[in-house]
Amino acid sequence: MLLRIFILLLLFPATSLMAQDSLVDSLNYELQRQKVNSLLDQRTARFGHFDESLKKRTGIFGLKTKKDMQASIDILQTIVETDNAIFVETKKLIDFKDQMLDFKEFEKERVEELARDYDQRINGYITTISKLQQEQDKLRAEIQELHNKRNISRSLIFLLFFILLGLGAFIWYRQNKKHSV
Repeated sequence: MLLRIFILLLLFPATSLMAQDSLVDSLNYELQRQKVNSLLDQRTARFGHFDESLKKRTGIFGLKTKKDMQASIDILQTIVETDNAIFVETKKLIDFKDQMLDFKEFEKERVEELARDYDQRINGYITTISKLQQEQDKLRAEIQELHNKRNISRSLIFLLFFILLGLGAFIWYRQNKKHSV
């Protein structure tokens, strides 16, 4: 009987330390989750800025200028950088989850419950990441389309310039021809 009490007294501080470790892990996981959510919020805001930049047309005849297109491209680049940060932070989040699953047997029920909850959240993040990757591909296609439109606009401007230059030369030539006759 005395031996059992002694063993229980020895085990009590160990279980207390393990509970503190799991609390620290839970707090770290929650902080990491908040960081990922913050990055997702930043991405959403930047995507809103991108939509605004696509509507912006400050050029002649309501066309997009090179500066307008460059602003859109710059916003897309920040979105891609945010996406990369989201991937890195989500990987850390998954690593935290994996570390949390290494608890001792007496915490198994609690760990399984947390793991189910975290798995649902991580699946949500993975779904979000898949959507982000699809959006990123779509945005890359839009960038290519913007580049193509910019090239067409440049070509039309050069063509118009050369037509006007030719017309001006023709008029000048006719006026000089009239004066010389």
